[in-house]
This record gives sequence, C-alpha cells and structure tokens, in this order.
Amino acid sequence: MIKKILVASCALFLLSVFGFAFESKGQDKSAEEEQWIPIFNGKNLEGWTPKFTGQELGVNYKNTFRVEEGLLVASYENYKEFNNAFGHLYYETAYSHYKIRAEYRFVGEQVPGAPDWAWRNSGLKLHSQPPESMGLNQQSPVSIEVQLLGGNGTDERPTANMCSMGTHVEMDGKLITQHCVNSSSETYHGDQWVTVEAEVRGSEVIIHRVDGKEVLRYSNPQYDTEDANAQKLISQGQKNLLLGEGYISLQAESHPVRFRSIEILPLEK
Repeated sequence: MIKKILVASCALFLLSVFGFAFESKGQDKSAEEEQWIPIFNGKNLEGWTPKFTGQELGVNYKNTFRVEEGLLVASYENYKEFNNAFGHLYYETAYSHYKIRAEYRFVGEQVPGAPDWAWRNSGLKLHSQPPESMGLNQQSPVSIEVQLLGGNGTDERPTANMCSMGTHVEMDGKLITQHCVNSSSETYHGDQWVTVEAEVRGSEVIIHRVDGKEVLRYSNPQYDTEDANAQKLISQGQKNLLLGEGYISLQAESHPVRFRSIEILPLEK
C-alpha cells in the first residue's frame, strides 16, 4: 500500500512539473512572438516625410530632421531664430491597433525666438491626419499627442502627457476638452534616455507608459467640431467623429531632441 501511494505521489509530482514546464514554455513563446518592428533604420529618413509650418510637404526645412550616429535627430544648428517653424516628421503607414515604443532624450539649448512652453518639449502624434491634408501654414496635424517633456532640474514636470490637437478624448466616461492632461509619470531631468510607449486600440482605448509603467489612460479620441482644422476634415467627408486610425508623426518644437529607437508592434483588431 505504501509503495502504491509513493508511486502515485511521484506520478502526480512529475505531472505537475511537466505541466508547469509546458505552461511556462507556452508563456515564453507568447512573449517571444511579440515581434516589434523598427520603423527607424538608424541610417537615414527612409519611410519618413517632413512637414513644416510655411513649407510644402517633403521640405526638410534647414535640415532640421537628420540622422547622426545612428540617432534620429531634430537639430537647430542652422537656425538663428525659430520663426514658428513647427515641424512634424510623418511615418509612411497609417495604423489603428498597435503599440509604439521610442527612446528619447533632450540635449543642448532651445533655439532663440521660440515659446517658453516649447522648452524641452516634443511629442509623438497618434491618429494624425494624412500629411497631404495639412494646410501650408498649419502648425500641428489634427491628432492626439503623447507629449514628451524634460525637467529643469528642480520642478515637477511629468512626461507622456496627453495633448489634444483639434481633438477631444474621454476619461472615466467624461469628455475632456482641455488641451493637455498630465500623466502620473515622474520628472526626468538632465539628458537621460527615457522609454515611452503608447498602446493604441483604435478609438477604444489609448494607454501611455513610461519605462514600462502605465501613467495615463483614455478613450474615444474624437474630432473637436469647433476646431477649424478638424472642421475641414469633417467637411471633406469624414462622417464618424471618432478617431480610429491615423498616421504617426514626430514633433520638432524648437528644442533639440534625439530618438534612439522607434518600434511598432501591430495588434489584432
């Protein structure tokens, strides 16, 4: 009887071990199947198109966007004054359900003549309008912005905030009409690298993460019907006010910024 009990116990133990190993292997395989796709090749701006305020689409004004030592850079070494040259660098593909992850840091000094609020300020624009639909003097695409900020060494200044550009969002079932909403992230002072990620599931939900930690969540991004740029898009046949897809663009707002990697993970709808 004792031998039978021991044999049964050993069998159960082995089954549990193999079962755990199988389950763990399945979990590891699932993690490995997250195929992040680099959308910046580290060599040139292939796949990206610039749009600057006051310039035609495709004009890289003063060679602002460039690649240096494997980094995607917004540089202002050729500027004497900013002159409201707000820039956006569009990726060629529109997305609806995806994750985007980027490493960034601010360096150097802000170009003279730029607004104070743009100091150590950049962004990832989500659900952006098509680049060819932007007006010549339009400063920003209609979009949702993952605002990237750097600290001044003293004050709190979170990053990965949400800024609405001709749009609104909802939080906890309430329509948010203010321009920017702060995240719960810490402040990143100095020139350190910061990893920011946005999980975008159409118009259902958008989640901001910093260094892997969720810092902001909202839903139902939609056109602001009182915004002039959004009104143009609506008049061109956009019947659904909800933003379920769009382009990704990087922002150049007068402070030098570096991007070390930019990756996309497509998600199932």
